[in-house]
Amino acid sequence: MHLVAIGGSDAGISAALRARELDPNVDVTVVVADRYPNFSICGIPYYFSGDVKPWQSLAHRTAADLEATGMTLRLDTFATSIDVSGRRLAVRTPDGGTDLIAYDELMVGTGALPSHAGIAGLDELGPDDGVHVLHSMGDTFALEKHLDERDPKTAIIIGAGYVGLEMAEGLTMRGIQVTQLQRGPEVLSTLDPELGHLIHQELVRHGVEVITHTTITSVTSQDRTLTVTGTRDGDPFTKTADLVLAVVGVRPNTSLLVEAGATLGAGNAVVVDETMRTGIPNVWAAGDGVVTHHRLLGTTYLPLGTTAHKQGRIAGENALGGNARFAGILGTQVVKVFDLVAARTGLREHEAAAAGFTPLSTTKAADDHKAYYPGAKPISIRITGDTDGRLLGAQLVGSYGTEVSKRVDTFATAIHHGMTVPEISDLDLSYTPPLGSPWDAVQVATQAWSRDHEAANR
Repeated sequence: MHLVAIGGSDAGISAALRARELDPNVDVTVVVADRYPNFSICGIPYYFSGDVKPWQSLAHRTAADLEATGMTLRLDTFATSIDVSGRRLAVRTPDGGTDLIAYDELMVGTGALPSHAGIAGLDELGPDDGVHVLHSMGDTFALEKHLDERDPKTAIIIGAGYVGLEMAEGLTMRGIQVTQLQRGPEVLSTLDPELGHLIHQELVRHGVEVITHTTITSVTSQDRTLTVTGTRDGDPFTKTADLVLAVVGVRPNTSLLVEAGATLGAGNAVVVDETMRTGIPNVWAAGDGVVTHHRLLGTTYLPLGTTAHKQGRIAGENALGGNARFAGILGTQVVKVFDLVAARTGLREHEAAAAGFTPLSTTKAADDHKAYYPGAKPISIRITGDTDGRLLGAQLVGSYGTEVSKRVDTFATAIHHGMTVPEISDLDLSYTPPLGSPWDAVQVATQAWSRDHEAANR
């Protein structure tokens, strides 16, 4: 039995590890396009902020650790085509040659590619010009070289999602004046604007210039000065800087599978079933290149590292004859921005309405622990529930140290198991004055929702 996994990130490595865990006799080869398998791309912003050093510490496992499990790594090897009938994978080797790797089962985890969102110049300009993306360790080294050699004083970040916000903090910590540009009405568009505004204020408090309602159409370079142009609220907009970082999302990397006969679905990602089958004989797929089952929305596209880990593990098990099923996700996410933490899970009100629910939302601020114990800080919590009482979603913003990430996990667990909002009050949650209250902040928020729901139905 020979399992070949394409991709050295979350999905590919998870599949390989699961296969070796289940059957120490299975032959597993992992094809990695660069020389950095199993590195934490999510940790890159903290390398630039100086919180994580050296760069090697970003590796979940070293190449030696992975090979010690019994798998074979083919580094700097790029998969070019799949011979489905012959069960062979064609690859480009490190010396530029070609090779064929025979397989019994193939797991494809080619992930996603940076999106340029139609911005002219991003295809032509690159690191040598001072224009960067942040999607791989190669991108990391290119940006680090720019920072070391050119010592930029100003930077423009196009995009205010998770990576954009983390990098605003990272570059600010290095003494760079950062301007953050956002297309929508508020930063962190995965939250409702009233909570996103709290993150906006935190950025400004730390010296970041935040400009919303801005659509960038082009980036140009002249004499090492970069100019971004577009519109702001319909009016012409121009801004210059020494460095431009474009983090405007990703697009699924599907060409390898499409050429082999795979079908595209939501988000132009490859269609897989709950076992991670692609419909191509003996070919599985997982991660940022495939569709996602959302427990409240059905099939969608939502690329997340946690999802890739889960899907890869399932693919690796089923490739060996297992029958594991992907249980679906809720889009649970969390981000730290300077001294604040923002998190969400499930649906926001407009998302729930679009999905056919009849939602009601309530926002409540509750202290993270008893106010009489020093250091208590509020967490802003927005609850969305259906008129039948079912919990649909939660959004939280609070200070670093208020356990926002663990509290959103409580909501995620409740939604996963179909709990109602009032049932949250039945949960036996821990309490001690330095860490919580007899009614935890999550329960204070859900009780506020229940009161509003009762009032609306009188």
